[in-house]
Amino acid sequence: MSDAQENVGQQFGRLPATAANREVEGRASREEVIDFFAERFDIDPAVFEDFSFWEKGKGKIWIFAADAPSPICVEGLGMTVLRTRQEHWKPTQSAIQRFGGHATKNVIEIDGEAAATFARGEDQELDWDGDWGYLIAAHDVGGEREPIGVGLYVYGELRSTVPKGNQESLSPLSTD
Repeated sequence: MSDAQENVGQQFGRLPATAANREVEGRASREEVIDFFAERFDIDPAVFEDFSFWEKGKGKIWIFAADAPSPICVEGLGMTVLRTRQEHWKPTQSAIQRFGGHATKNVIEIDGEAAATFARGEDQELDWDGDWGYLIAAHDVGGEREPIGVGLYVYGELRSTVPKGNQESLSPLSTD
């Protein structure tokens, strides 16, 4: 019989600091989540210093700008930040819009019709000489790079993963 705790889908459990501290089989650790953002997007781990990470369900990771007892049974706690427990971890739209401005890697900058197409949730063929996989799609607003959301780049195609409720029908976003 194992001493490991089970994941309870209707309550939040705090992520352990490291894999060595893991008590729930399959649960990501805080270190693994921060390493994911550092390795995939080159987001400085210090960005997440004042946040706690939680799992609710199987692999839905939430970020919270405070502390709470663990486990805790509430509907929401902060915002969803990452989907784990699948082959490729996927950051959420909210996470990319909140933290993607800190990224210096795997950011595809798109403007004009390409940005409008992405915001509508449509896939498009685009040239990209970076890594395949989940990217941050961003565009220039007033001289500043702003994240639009999460895209999946494979086989010369940028697939928009903008959730239906966040999709917008925009005229082409300009660089002015």
